[in-house]
Amino acid sequence: MAISRAQLLKELLPGLNALFGLEYGKYDNEHEEIYETESSDRSFEEEVKLSGFNAAPVKDEGAAISYDNAQESFTARYNHETIAMGFAITEEAMEDNLYDSLSARYTKALARAMAYTKQVKAVNPFNNGFSGGSFDSGDGVDLFSTSHPLVSGGTNSNTPSTQADLNETSLEAAVIQIAGWTDERGLLIAAKPTKLIIPPNLMFVAQRILQSDLRVGTSDNDINAIKSMGVVPGGYAVNHYLTDTDAWFLMTDVPNGFKHFVRTPMETSMDGDFDTGNVRYKARERYSFGVSDPLGAFGSSGA
Repeated sequence: MAISRAQLLKELLPGLNALFGLEYGKYDNEHEEIYETESSDRSFEEEVKLSGFNAAPVKDEGAAISYDNAQESFTARYNHETIAMGFAITEEAMEDNLYDSLSARYTKALARAMAYTKQVKAVNPFNNGFSGGSFDSGDGVDLFSTSHPLVSGGTNSNTPSTQADLNETSLEAAVIQIAGWTDERGLLIAAKPTKLIIPPNLMFVAQRILQSDLRVGTSDNDINAIKSMGVVPGGYAVNHYLTDTDAWFLMTDVPNGFKHFVRTPMETSMDGDFDTGNVRYKARERYSFGVSDPLGAFGSSGA
């Protein structure tokens, strides 16, 4: 009994899916060091930042209570993008039993392409978030700016006034600056750094700064306060998709900062083309990366 085309397709699909899953799983999902992942069931997501209230005033005896109004500050929008790619295997290649050699190579290449695009999309806010870049935060200024406007009339800054390379002094200054952030009404929010995000070029510098018991590059016997105080509890993570070799970033504990919405998880499918006899295989997913609160990170583009 001859094997029908439909039977061949059913035999082919499980093998391809297994290869694809193994290859994709080997990639380090470096965006997970940065983003909080949530699911979405709409074409886009919007998150609104509220201002909160002013500091509570003293109520004099017999006086009426003061009332305050919360208001919207700005809206962050996440537009989901569809990422998809596929390949085809000719009918002749299948007839000549070339499936094993061809499909393995093509499937691994497809997995690499899908993974690469995802990681590039994830670091886009970091690569293009400084002055002159293409990524603005929801408040209308650069993601990393010295003048994030507040409802109170003041500003927050999540970048140095003078860009600096990663070293002990610049890191300590960043931690102090983060500690001074306020909410939309000017009330301190007690923000703290959680993790340092760096390109591969800075991993040795980061290791020395964060892990040395004594101060780096000095002959004194001073302790390394950054390590002893644990001011960066999450240590550092290397992101290989950062394009600026001397830029560095501190993630913070400010909630609703950097978010990754998954509209449709990775899907794979295949079918046969009647006219050509080719077997086509594709991968598809739909997601978005973005920022709700720019205080979710502090960044320096380097000196």
